[in-house]
Amino acid sequence: MRTLWRIIAGFFRWTWRLLNFIRNLVLNIFFILLVLVCVGVWMQLNNGKAEHSSRGALLLDISGVIVDKPSSSSRLGALGRQFFGASSDRLQENSLFDIVETIRQAQADRNITGIVMDLKNFAGADQPSMQYIGKALREFRDSGKPVYAIGDNYSQGQYYLASFANKIWLSPDGVVDLHGFATNGLYYKTLLEKLKVTTHVFRVGTYKSAVEPFIRDNMSDAAREADSRWIGELWNNYLTTIAANRQITPQQVFPGADAVIEGLRKTGGDTGKYALENKLVDELGSAPQAEKALVKQFGWDNDSKNFRAVSLYDYPLKKPSDVGDTIAVVFANGAIMDGEETPGNVGGDTTASQIRDARLDPKVKAIVLRVNSPGGSVSASETIRAELVAARAAGKPVVVSMGGMAASGGYWISTPANYIIANASTLTGSIGIFGVINTLQDSLATIGVHTDGVATSPLADVSITKALPAQVSEMMQLSIENGYQRFITLVAKSRNSTPAQIDKIAQGHVWTGEDAKANGLVDALGDFDDALAKAAELAKLKQWHVDYYEQEPSFFDRALDSMSGSARAILPQALQAWLPAPLASAALEVKNEADKLAVFNDPQNRYALCLNCATIR
Repeated sequence: MRTLWRIIAGFFRWTWRLLNFIRNLVLNIFFILLVLVCVGVWMQLNNGKAEHSSRGALLLDISGVIVDKPSSSSRLGALGRQFFGASSDRLQENSLFDIVETIRQAQADRNITGIVMDLKNFAGADQPSMQYIGKALREFRDSGKPVYAIGDNYSQGQYYLASFANKIWLSPDGVVDLHGFATNGLYYKTLLEKLKVTTHVFRVGTYKSAVEPFIRDNMSDAAREADSRWIGELWNNYLTTIAANRQITPQQVFPGADAVIEGLRKTGGDTGKYALENKLVDELGSAPQAEKALVKQFGWDNDSKNFRAVSLYDYPLKKPSDVGDTIAVVFANGAIMDGEETPGNVGGDTTASQIRDARLDPKVKAIVLRVNSPGGSVSASETIRAELVAARAAGKPVVVSMGGMAASGGYWISTPANYIIANASTLTGSIGIFGVINTLQDSLATIGVHTDGVATSPLADVSITKALPAQVSEMMQLSIENGYQRFITLVAKSRNSTPAQIDKIAQGHVWTGEDAKANGLVDALGDFDDALAKAAELAKLKQWHVDYYEQEPSFFDRALDSMSGSARAILPQALQAWLPAPLASAALEVKNEADKLAVFNDPQNRYALCLNCATIR
């Protein structure tokens, strides 16, 4: 017996020692990482305090995507690249307003003598955001300082920004990949039928196509007609902007698929020569040739062994002046969800709290709500709208600045504004509501699982494992119809119209900013600068500064976000390497669809959401 106890005791003793060893190892690894991150932060802060003194170019080496409100700071993004490699670059989020402010600061900086755009790691942004950056680049050029773009290849987004340069370099073997816009979504009707999932859909709006993936295997004619209109307008705006920048015609920029193929036949399939002959680029040259020209322009840097330049991520932004009164800027960036803000999504409670803080702050004289959202929960949208109504009632003008999207719930929260400004390429409108409830009674029955019980009322007998009672379905439809009537009534009151008139342009119809202006849904076409100027005008401010209201993540949140970003970047690539290309692409689309469905948390299952607004590629 003693031998048995000795064996058992020895097992636990050695197990305990092993656990202690593992615990100490994990803690030590975490401590080392923490020390490295702290040292990196200290170095970054010190670099930020140092003035840029050597003359040269500002290198716009934008990595990742551009958003209104990044989920983590650009400083931590730089640390992520230093500590975890470049694999996380295309996942990095960059602040639109930081980039614009950097360009404008560089314009006044005598040590910055030009800009070089190296966009190989730029993953994209919406058109209004790129146009706003383009405006700053044009201001920079007008000051007499040159802007160059260099690249082995240019995607459509990369080329849009490059078109604002004085001169575009392209590798002789490179391509300017212009092909047009498309939307693609997944449809689940057959899948749900095979799984015997019963989908109950409640909606109002002929064009409210957000529910179609649940009830169809393809796009309806009404949705196809509506989407064809706005995506065609976006493409036309894209071509018009590039044509103006390159001083050619939109037809020259993209003459159509057949004409592009014919042009490539004439050049023997030489994409670089095609781009040069059609004036899409100014010069063909290898990286060493472009470098030689840039060294001649900006001088040689012995440290980097390249032309003299400072990266966008190393160029220190000065703290803006806080002279005068305050204009508060509140962001609604991402899908609107109930509760607290999560990375990439709008938290109804968080945003409402920020608006309330601005309303109660005596130094704040006006509020600009920056909306870049496809909508989401009706409940969360109403929480935000109510706070904006209170702010306006308190005598503080509210101006809405629409970014790439301000659709459905994004428009709902815009209705209290004194003034709404959109970009010509903003996607807005989509005024409609829907609800979706899935039940699994048939799925469970196929494997021999059944549900039964008693209830005091059919309204109480609601379960995902049971068929939806007819009374609940009728009640849900009435709730959706009531929500739609409330939506168009709010819009009508806001736009000095009638519900009947708004209903004609509502019905879930998506409009570009240009059409929205023509239909009276927005007051003017413009950008963020115009929104700030309008807010100052309405508040009668002579001197003012901007205060951005946003939740600052803690140091640990940022550090963990940086680490996990690298892990997210590496793991999917490792897994996708084992998949054929079509399957890898399909897997990514499935992931994106799952991300969309994650926003469905409205307590009444009512959504003002434009799912197809964010599927352009």
